[in-house]
Amino acid sequence: MNESPAGDLVNIVDMLKKYVENGWSPTGFQLREEPKLLETPDESKIKPLRKVKAEDIKFLAVDCSTRTLKRSHNWGIYVFRTAYALVQNREVKWGYEEKPHIIIGDYRRRAHTLRWYRLEFESETALKVIDSLSKNDYLLLDGASYFGEKKGFYISLYEKCREKGIRLLAISKQSPILHDDKGRDLNATVYLMANYPLWIYHPVKKANKNEQLYGDISLVKLCDASPRVFRCDIMDYLTENHDAAELISPLTAISEDPRCMGYPIALWLAHDFSGISNSKLLYYHDQLEKLLKEKGLFERVNREELSCNFPDQLHGVRYPFEKELIEYV
Repeated sequence: MNESPAGDLVNIVDMLKKYVENGWSPTGFQLREEPKLLETPDESKIKPLRKVKAEDIKFLAVDCSTRTLKRSHNWGIYVFRTAYALVQNREVKWGYEEKPHIIIGDYRRRAHTLRWYRLEFESETALKVIDSLSKNDYLLLDGASYFGEKKGFYISLYEKCREKGIRLLAISKQSPILHDDKGRDLNATVYLMANYPLWIYHPVKKANKNEQLYGDISLVKLCDASPRVFRCDIMDYLTENHDAAELISPLTAISEDPRCMGYPIALWLAHDFSGISNSKLLYYHDQLEKLLKEKGLFERVNREELSCNFPDQLHGVRYPFEKELIEYV
């Protein structure tokens, strides 16, 4: 993310100009749905976690949020904000970058493209700050452990962590593809099987780089007082020489904050810092409309917005970022 926000807005207007002049083709784009993963629950895979203090360990987390500035049926204009949080004991260091961007295409194409951009920006940010970590420190990514072109994080990020001995984990806020052998939610099934206050279920599936899956899929419960269970992917180079439970146990030290009990506070902070205020989004919105008027594009762009935003108007929503829904991509 090397462009300035002002330069990004100019690029957006240039791309809208090309769209207005040339249109776009809805062909040539195929969506591949991620296959469901069925697991026959095995109680022997559940191991207890040790509650530890982890006083000398750094936990670095990265997350990216997306908010919608403008949208039509055929394009969307978004602001990406990627933030990192570095936590050690009670000290927190953090930073962020913002980037406005346009995506041409219908809502399905935009939804998939948005995901690619978020993974790209998170990878870039992590690579910029990874030198603050030492061997056996942790890098926590939001999502699953897919790496490689158009499906996951940068492979160079994985390789850098492996070279430095950094404990790279990918933790998902939700895990809709994981099911038990009866098609039910796997997190819930394993939770009801477990007899420990803190535990790991490993592996649900072993890493398979042929599928771009670089980590063993596991389930973890990190706080006794919380019922939350999360998917946690542990990179393959870590489980070659370490016990999975020992690798995960230090996370218990950062998963008792009352703001996000059961979820690592570093990831929560990165997510929180990635949020953009409505006032900042309104500033971007107004600057963009100013440029559109200068280029003589405002009327056409406004007509396309009006073509799709009447349901929003009925619900009192003036700007897309006032009410973010999945349909808003």
